[in-house]
Amino acid sequence: MNLEEKFKLVKRNTVEIITEEELKKLLKEKKKPSVYLGTAITGKPHLAYFAWIIKLADFLKAGFKVKVLLADIHGALDNTPWNILEERYKYYELAIKDMFSKVGMETKNVEIIKGSSFQLKKEYIMDLLKLSSFVSVHDARKSASDVVKNIEGEQAKLSGLIYPLMQALDEEHLNVDIQYGGIDQRKIFVFARENLPKVGYKPRIEVMTPLLQGLTETGKMSASISKSKVDLTDSDEEIKDKIKSAYCLEGDARNGVMDFLKYVIMVIKEDRNEKFIVKRDKKYGGDISYKNYKEIEKDFIDKKLHPQDLKNAVVEEIIKLLSKIDKKKLIKIGEVAYS
Repeated sequence: MNLEEKFKLVKRNTVEIITEEELKKLLKEKKKPSVYLGTAITGKPHLAYFAWIIKLADFLKAGFKVKVLLADIHGALDNTPWNILEERYKYYELAIKDMFSKVGMETKNVEIIKGSSFQLKKEYIMDLLKLSSFVSVHDARKSASDVVKNIEGEQAKLSGLIYPLMQALDEEHLNVDIQYGGIDQRKIFVFARENLPKVGYKPRIEVMTPLLQGLTETGKMSASISKSKVDLTDSDEEIKDKIKSAYCLEGDARNGVMDFLKYVIMVIKEDRNEKFIVKRDKKYGGDISYKNYKEIEKDFIDKKLHPQDLKNAVVEEIIKLLSKIDKKKLIKIGEVAYS
């Protein structure tokens, strides 16, 4: 794979890269660059997590060393009870490993790292204290506003201000070239680039992908709204029910079902040279196959593909995708982790 091919692969399905020029330079100069994605162990991992699992696969194919930070301390800073952190970590570790395996990722170049394994070391704490002397309360709160739940209001927690400082320092202490995450992380990514040099560290490249819409009309995923997302432990019947009732207006591709097709299902199928099959009764035109997302989107917008037929096909793909997830073990751990 040449440099241009690697660049296109890393850029695929991204919203923004800060900066593309730095990425090209990195790919040219470093034989084995590294990237990390961090996820705070707060809510349960769900189907949309496959979007970043697949993006990390792009980095692997482009020759990167991939690190996944399961941020237990960050979870506690954002309202996860301290006494169940270990169980939450176990839940995330099992879920993420199962998801990697399910999409056929070669994981020899993937390292799963527990946040507290390095964030409690003397050097890290000293850097955190140093950084805190350069950062204003205003800037810390602003950077965390799209990510941290307890950052605003009269009952705002001090922990929410610590969160972005630690996320910035993780780039240095994980010794990576790139931090990757959703576009909701942008303010923290920019915060890291602006503030790491103040404590003597270089800014990193930041890569962002879009957030997948939820299944309800609002487009938001919420832990309190079960039908807004598909959980990894959902039964086949629960999956069918959620997708069947999902918001998917005929002719309008702006919904969670189409998002999952674009950023997960069709990425997998296109990379494997497989087609997406929509089964239909002969009186409605019979079965139809698609080789890429653009073909699906065009037919859907032109109302040649009915939402119900699309949903039926998506249900089959999701059930297949979750078929090897160890649901029983996740449910058992989750009884404590999410009690």
